[in-house]
Amino acid sequence: MTEAVWTALLAMQRQSWEQGVAAQAALDLGRDDLAVLLAEAAVVRQSADGRLGNVEDEVGAVNGAACGEAVLAAYRRTGNAVFAEAARRQLAWLESGAPRAADGTLFHLLGGREMWADTVYMVVPFLALSGRPDVAWQQVEGHRARLCHDGVYSAIWSEETGSLRRADRWGGGNGWVVAAVARTLRLVPDFPERERLAEHGREVLDACLALRRPDGLFHDVLDDPATFRETNAAQMFAYAALTGAADGWLPPEYADTGRDLLAAATRELGGDGVVRGAAGSPRFDRPGTSSEAQAFHLLAAAAA
Repeated sequence: MTEAVWTALLAMQRQSWEQGVAAQAALDLGRDDLAVLLAEAAVVRQSADGRLGNVEDEVGAVNGAACGEAVLAAYRRTGNAVFAEAARRQLAWLESGAPRAADGTLFHLLGGREMWADTVYMVVPFLALSGRPDVAWQQVEGHRARLCHDGVYSAIWSEETGSLRRADRWGGGNGWVVAAVARTLRLVPDFPERERLAEHGREVLDACLALRRPDGLFHDVLDDPATFRETNAAQMFAYAALTGAADGWLPPEYADTGRDLLAAATRELGGDGVVRGAAGSPRFDRPGTSSEAQAFHLLAAAAA
């Protein structure tokens, strides 16, 4: 079934961050050859300011950084300096070019002063892997201070108003955060703030698991049963739980939780390899399909 999920993923259109998580799935499954091809495509689409995988002048300020890990891996595999230069330019954009608040916390979009929970995944693993764990931790702290309450992240903060623009505790946004913790600690085991990052990851994962539905999945807005039943958050939480248990920053029993989460999501997998019932592209506001849901199924399966 993994091959069917791959085939469906490669058949879907992908934005920059979706190209990144697809390449990460390739790396985790040992498909370095495919990861190099995905990285090369992201470099082809690199914008002049350094954002990787920029399709049709994407307004996202941070999403392309999700491609950075694969671009660095492609450089290690091939020795082609084109990949090293592309990663350097993406890093420079995050360090000094991208729009940010006075405390350095990055805005998610160009032309807007908003922090999104998603950003944590887009930038923190790549920053840590690129030798900037200080900036990576700064991003965790800045987003946590604005968005995290009682262990669960709201979706969007407005720096303009100093308040939440979207207070919804979106499952996908929390999935991005815990997956970012897992990926960062896997890529950089000696991360300077390892204990604090791991503690935060467990805090968020535990708070989200407490909102799980009886069927093993989650509502799209975790604490709002009026919202639709959603598949991908379970896969994202499964990836974090399984990776955390394997890497030792979560107790071993979280592996059982991860496998159970993945099993619940797998029940929504069609015979065509498509993960159904995920927050669907392009706006992620209704049940549907997405390449990120495909990729997280693969990431969770690899972690299992």
